[in-house]
Amino acid sequence: MRVNWNYIKLAFLSVAVIALYGFADQRSKKRKVEDVSVKFVGDNNLYLTEDAVNKLLIQNYGPVKNRAKEQLVLNTIEEVILSNDMVKNAQVYLTVNGELISKIVQRKPIGRVEGVSKFYLDDLGERMPLSKQHSARVPIITGKITGRTLEDAYVILNYINEDDFLRKNVIGIHIEEEGNYQLKFRMENFVVNLGGVDNLNTKFKNFMAFYAKAAKDNSLEDYAIVSLEFNNQVVCTKI
Repeated sequence: MRVNWNYIKLAFLSVAVIALYGFADQRSKKRKVEDVSVKFVGDNNLYLTEDAVNKLLIQNYGPVKNRAKEQLVLNTIEEVILSNDMVKNAQVYLTVNGELISKIVQRKPIGRVEGVSKFYLDDLGERMPLSKQHSARVPIITGKITGRTLEDAYVILNYINEDDFLRKNVIGIHIEEEGNYQLKFRMENFVVNLGGVDNLNTKFKNFMAFYAKAAKDNSLEDYAIVSLEFNNQVVCTKI
């Protein structure tokens, strides 16, 4: 019987590779975490600090530095970080050098509610607590705060943020009642009565046409109220 040495060599090589891989894997698991770092992705406005994240991990998971890699449960660490109200998303992973890295996306406020309760409205329309670390420059929401009026305010804020002029100039939304919203501008003294959130595109298109003409005529300071809630027209009240 003729022996096929090529098959024997291949089998021996496969066993050796598996053994080496297993040895390296066990050695890697026993290796300790050398360093811990937190990286914030996206917006530079830090509503949460690296120290706060590390403190959160120690309090809810225990120290991770110098702990064996095999003792870490990365999904659990991610859940601990996500438990913070300022965090939108978190990804935790280990590098081959033994560094534990947490990549964190913070929530993004688009409006600030000033009422009996004070909080942000984030880009998903959910309530977000204020931060001691940073104050966001976003429109202030005042007036009759309810679940429904906040939903409408969220719709208005999203529209404002899609337009460069409105995003830079609208500083406040006042809620008279459900379906009756007012806008306050940074440089102008007049109040814009928006009405409800229906036909926003038409309302703001008409407003921009009015604003351009009034700015050209140097008459913006003559108005106290600019009303957009009437059907496809702008009605102005002079001072």
